[in-house]
Amino acid sequence: MTSNSEDDRFAAERQRMVDSQLYARGLRDERVLKAMNRVPRHEFVAERHRGQAYEDHPLPIGKNQTISQPYIVGLTLESLCLHPSDTVLEVGTGSGYQTALLSELAQHVYSIERYELLAREATAILSRLGYKNATVLVGDGSTGLPERQPFDAVVVSAAAPQIPQPLFQQLREGGRLVVPVGFPRSQELQLVRKQEGSPVITSLGGCAFVPLIGEKGQFPG
Repeated sequence: MTSNSEDDRFAAERQRMVDSQLYARGLRDERVLKAMNRVPRHEFVAERHRGQAYEDHPLPIGKNQTISQPYIVGLTLESLCLHPSDTVLEVGTGSGYQTALLSELAQHVYSIERYELLAREATAILSRLGYKNATVLVGDGSTGLPERQPFDAVVVSAAAPQIPQPLFQQLREGGRLVVPVGFPRSQELQLVRKQEGSPVITSLGGCAFVPLIGEKGQFPG
């Protein structure tokens, strides 16, 4: 349990993160900014990294995975244009931090994690923090979750060599997909809108994510 002084410190650090890393770089979606000011990012990182939880860089979370830089998370969420009634598919639960943010912004989140340990730890944190509208599953996220389609939005937290077609196909018409596309030395974060059944792609800029592993990823599962 954290003390009041620790809670105050983390709250102040979250506010600075939102002001200097998100708003100052052009993010303006009030729902996203408020969610990132509410969700305790430090709860999703190891104790030894908590002092860096609100700094402007990714952090390791185990299994050679990372919790993404706050700005990239904010940019992803803003680009998804989420509504409170939306159902979202997240590929790569990781620490569960982005899952919590998605839960703040959407009606329900289905999150797929290939590492059982990470899925179990994320589920425990989300439960402890009171998130009841997130379902964490273990499996190959690159093929999506066809039994729960269509989704209003899909977000992928690992880089694929190309847009994973099963994920695009599982979007409803007008749905949005954010996915890093490329290989370790060259990646682009892409917003893909489904318009008349076809992808309309907008580049959100360069990025650096771990590779998507799975049938439709960079390496077999």
